[in-house]
Amino acid sequence: MIGYLVKFMVQDSSEIINNPANKRQELLAERIIRGDIVSSDEKVLATTHTDKKGNEERVYPFKNVFCHVVGRIWNSKTGIESEQSFPLLTSHVNPLKQLSNQLKGQKNQGDKVVTTLDADLQQTAYDALGDHKGAVVAIEPSTGKILAMVSKPDYDPNTVKENWNSLIEDTQGDSALLNRATQGLYPPGSTFKILTAMEYMKENASYGKYRYNCTGSDKFGGNVIRCYDGERHGLVNLKQSLAHSCNGSFAHIGVGLNRKSYLKLCEDFGFNRKPDVKFPTSKSTFSLNEKSDTAETAQTAIGQGKTTVTPLQNALISATIANDGIMMKPYLVDRTESVDGTIVKQYDPIKEKRVISKKLANKITKMMRSVVSEGTASSLAGLSYPVAGKTGTAEIDSEGTSHAWFVGFAPAADPKIAVSVIVEGAGTGSRYAVPIASEMFQQYLEN
Repeated sequence: MIGYLVKFMVQDSSEIINNPANKRQELLAERIIRGDIVSSDEKVLATTHTDKKGNEERVYPFKNVFCHVVGRIWNSKTGIESEQSFPLLTSHVNPLKQLSNQLKGQKNQGDKVVTTLDADLQQTAYDALGDHKGAVVAIEPSTGKILAMVSKPDYDPNTVKENWNSLIEDTQGDSALLNRATQGLYPPGSTFKILTAMEYMKENASYGKYRYNCTGSDKFGGNVIRCYDGERHGLVNLKQSLAHSCNGSFAHIGVGLNRKSYLKLCEDFGFNRKPDVKFPTSKSTFSLNEKSDTAETAQTAIGQGKTTVTPLQNALISATIANDGIMMKPYLVDRTESVDGTIVKQYDPIKEKRVISKKLANKITKMMRSVVSEGTASSLAGLSYPVAGKTGTAEIDSEGTSHAWFVGFAPAADPKIAVSVIVEGAGTGSRYAVPIASEMFQQYLEN
């Protein structure tokens, strides 16, 4: 009992107080001015303004740009506002100054939360996505720091109280309150061929001898698999299959894979479990098993079928490959500081696990580079550094409506940033998602 009480008071107390349902936060707010949330380069993302009468107002200077990731405090707390609510309502001002302020009946300033977010990169992603629905995630592969997280449609957290009824009525079906970056589930399309290729390479040491003759379509389990726009790729090896995103080739590869091993690889990359993070996420799913029929297997191998993935999870897959096969735990907060700049708590990178060998990671990186040098993401070849990536065009209905995907990282030889881009219902990844990734690479690596 004593041990439990010590654990409760020392280890668990901050998380319990941070729970949105805990009324202690209201008591803290009576004597603490809620602290600022800032970007990694100290740009203010959320702050508290106090007028002459002592009335406080939470202000979000970037309006819609950070609405999902930074969150809000009205009509339920979300985002970092929720995750870091207790630290924001805790003050590490000099104790004597705190006492002096209390005696004067003045509030003390809450601590500042310094995020991992790059304000310029976030703005670039937000602008590049434009009026499209979709999401963008950027991660630093070596640490797991989330550099940008954008979801659209969006809303202005400054006016959420006034607009709350229209937001929840959602007559246009925008789901603007949903963070698509972490909670949206989509068919991965051809971005999933990265995993299919890796599994084939793991099972076949002689994968370099692989050949497939693409005639534009092929039949698997009674279902016809067609390459995009009926394109005929001719005789292709594995690298060319990935570079040109040959559906027939990858369906052919998929039906021959060991289902149990295939499932394990996908689960090692994070499918069928929620990411171990403090912010709300959905679980990416991979349901193929030993009982699945040939038709479903072929569809799954090309990123269709029943498989679903969040943009965050797709970013993690690329980041793991970029980090020599080691998956890092994604996180949004770098540290908390007192108002005078003293570090209260530092959050360090956490290694989750080695997912694949460094050798395999390097091999798949070379293949992803061919997607840029000679394949569907060739518009990225003009950048001053090599990019590794994969486009995707995920069909979502019988009318041919497709989500546009791109996942990848740069520079390919020394990765600094991994990105995941999805543009809902837009068309091909090469036309709609790749240009967004290009702007992000240029913003982060060239400025």
